[in-house]
Amino acid sequence: MISLAITGASGIQYGFRLLEILLQQNHTVYLMVSKAAQVVIGMETDIALPGRCKDMQAFLVEKYGCDKQQLFVFGEDEWTAPTASGSSLVDAMVVCPCSMGALSAIANGASNNLIERSADVMLKERRKLIVVPRETPYSDIHLENMLKLSRMGVVILDANPGFYNKAETIDDLVDFVVGKILDQLQVEHELQPRWGEQ
Repeated sequence: MISLAITGASGIQYGFRLLEILLQQNHTVYLMVSKAAQVVIGMETDIALPGRCKDMQAFLVEKYGCDKQQLFVFGEDEWTAPTASGSSLVDAMVVCPCSMGALSAIANGASNNLIERSADVMLKERRKLIVVPRETPYSDIHLENMLKLSRMGVVILDANPGFYNKAETIDDLVDFVVGKILDQLQVEHELQPRWGEQ
């Protein structure tokens, strides 16, 4: 089981592509979409994502053609969601994209909403947590928060695509970053050729 949090940073395409691949690979995903992320989704995509969690879940199940038992959507204030407890069976969590506000809250244990609490659970249970920051340039505060999380074992996976595969489309660049996330999750994929295997 994998938790995916989409926060209010640019780069929503990374989060949705990751969700698509995880569902295609038959993983169960607990999805959390912040209110700020819903605003960014409206700005950066043509996706008319419903605001209510149940409607959002139904919309995404239909969009990605997955089993309805594969995807569960939770709101920021749903403290009874499985991800809020260390007793849940969540193997890993990805925050993609991760705003600097969310990163700061996670680094400092704020736990003011379900996304922050879910990340805090991953830290206390010593489970895999991956954050995909989307901001540039970074301030000292941003870098210090990333270093703090890295020292706790969090994978800081900057949304910075490589160009050695000679990407031809924006989708290729998105897939490069998503492939790196999937590698960290140990999820098989063929989004890009491996170095030296072309």
